[in-house]
Amino acid sequence: MTQDDLLARAQAWLAEDPDPETREELAKLIEGGRTDELAARFAGTLQFGTAGLRGEIGAGPMRMNRSVVIRAAAGLAAYLKAKGQEGGLVVIGYDARYKSADFARDTAAVMIGAGLRAAVLPRPLPTPVLAYAIRHLGAVAGVEVTASHNPPRDNGYKVYLGDGSQIVPPADAEIAAEIDAVRSLHDVPRPETGWETLGDEVLDAYLARTDAVLTPGSPRTARTVYTAMHGVGKDVVTAAFARAGFPPPALVAAQAEPDPAFPTVAFPNPEEPGAMDLAFEAARAVDPDIVIANDPDADRCAVAVPDRTAEGGWRMLRGDEVGALLAAHLVHKGARGVFAESIVSSSLLGRIAEAAGVGYEETLTGFKWIARVDGLRYGYEEALGYCVDPEGVRDKDGITAALLVAELASVLKEQNRTLTDLLDDLAVAHGLHATDQLSVRVEDLSIIANAMSTLRERPPVRLAGLTVTTAEDLTKGTESLPPTDGLRYYLEGAHKARVIVRPSGTEPKLKCYLEVVVPVADASELVTARAKGAEILAAIKRDLSEAAGL
Repeated sequence: MTQDDLLARAQAWLAEDPDPETREELAKLIEGGRTDELAARFAGTLQFGTAGLRGEIGAGPMRMNRSVVIRAAAGLAAYLKAKGQEGGLVVIGYDARYKSADFARDTAAVMIGAGLRAAVLPRPLPTPVLAYAIRHLGAVAGVEVTASHNPPRDNGYKVYLGDGSQIVPPADAEIAAEIDAVRSLHDVPRPETGWETLGDEVLDAYLARTDAVLTPGSPRTARTVYTAMHGVGKDVVTAAFARAGFPPPALVAAQAEPDPAFPTVAFPNPEEPGAMDLAFEAARAVDPDIVIANDPDADRCAVAVPDRTAEGGWRMLRGDEVGALLAAHLVHKGARGVFAESIVSSSLLGRIAEAAGVGYEETLTGFKWIARVDGLRYGYEEALGYCVDPEGVRDKDGITAALLVAELASVLKEQNRTLTDLLDDLAVAHGLHATDQLSVRVEDLSIIANAMSTLRERPPVRLAGLTVTTAEDLTKGTESLPPTDGLRYYLEGAHKARVIVRPSGTEPKLKCYLEVVVPVADASELVTARAKGAEILAAIKRDLSEAAGL
C-alpha cells in the first residue's frame, strides 16, 4: 500500500466513523503524518473467527471500535436472514469494559434495522447470563460484548447461535463473508429505537436455575473469600450464594466493583502472577475455607486452598485440579451422561469417567466444541472453565462452578476433610496427574508463527531425556478431531508424558500444555510422586523451549 493509498483509506474510514473519540484519534494520526501507526491500523481487518472478534480499542479496521462492531453486527444479521431467521430475536449482553455498552447498543440498532428483533440485558452482567438468556428467550442468536480476561485496552465480540453455544465452522466463515460484503456503514440502517431493554426477569430466572447444580439439603457451611477481579461477577455471585444458603462471601473490596482500568492487577486473569495477591491478603485476615475468583466476565472460576508450604499460606489450584474435583463430586452425586474436556486438559478426567462408568469425550480447545458433545453432563477446560449445568448454560459458567466448589468444600468440611485431601485420594486411585504450562506472551506475533514452523520442520526427538514416540501435526486432524493449529507429542515410558503446543485463540500467546502421570501405591508416596512429576515437567519445559527457539 502506497502512502497515498494509506491516507485515502484512513480518510474514507474517518468519514464514516460514528464515534467522536475514535474520529478525533484518527484525525490526529492523519494530521500528524503518523504513517507507521496508520499502517498498523489499516494493514487489514480484525478477523472474525470462532472466537468472534477481539482486539485493542482504537480507530481503524485493525482495532475494536464502533465501525468494526457495526460491520460485524450487519454481517451477523445478514447471515441470520440468509438462514431463514428473519424476524428472529437476537439477545445482547455486555460487560463493564470500555465501549461495551456502546457496542451493545450499536448491535441492537443494526438488528432492528435489518428486520430482526433485539433485546439487550439491563446492565453489565456475566457472560453466562447471556448464554442462558439465548435459550430461555428462544433467541436465534446472542452476542456478548466482552474481552474476558484480556488487558484493559481490549474488547471483543462473542457470537452464539440459537442452541446457546458459541459459533463453530462453517458459521464463522459464513458470517465473516457477510461482514466482508458490507461496503459502507451508510448502507447499514441503524434506527435509534425499536429494541427492548430487558428487566431483571432473565437474571432472576438464571439465578433460580443455579439452584439446580446443588443437591437439596446438602451442607452449605464453607466460608469463602471472593474476588470479582474488577469485573461484573460480584452481585450475581453474592445473590447466588445467598439463595443457596452459604455464608456470605468475604469480598476483596478493592476488586469488588466493575472498573475497566483493572487498577490493581497487571492482567485481570486469576492465572496471571500477582492477580490473586489481594485475595490471599484478605484470606489471611479472615481465615476462610476456600478462595474463589472470577475473571472479569465471570465465565471462569479460580479456586485457592490453604497450604502451609506455600508462600503466604495459600495455593492456587490448577484448572485441571478443579476440573477433577468437580468431576469427582458430580460422580458422587450420581451424575450420568458424558464428561468432556478439551485435548489440552488433563487425562485424569478420562480415568475418573471410566471408573464411574460414565461416557467420556475429548474435543478441540474451547467451549464451542465441549458444549456440542452429545449427552454432555459435565465439561471443563484447564483454563479455569467449567460447564456444570449444560441444560442451563451451554458454555463455561464461573458462577455455577463456584457454587458447586462451595458445596464440595462444605461436604468435605463436614467430614473434617479438605479439597486437598480429595485430590490426594484421586492421585492414589488414578495416579498423580501432574500438569504445567509453558506460556509465552509476545508483542510480535511472528515469534509464535516462527516457533510453530520450527517445531514442524524439526520436531523434537527427545524431551526430558525421554524419546518422543509420537509427533502429531493437528492441522491434519485425527480420527476423532477436526483440523486445528496445534502439535501433540507423546513420550516413552511409564509416566505417559504428553505435550501439546498451540497458539492462543484469544491472546498473543504461544501455549504449551504438559502432563506426566506418576503411579502412586498409597498416600505415603505422594510427596515423592509430586517431586518426581515436577522434575520431569521442568525438564520438558526447558527442552521444549529450546526446541521451539523461544
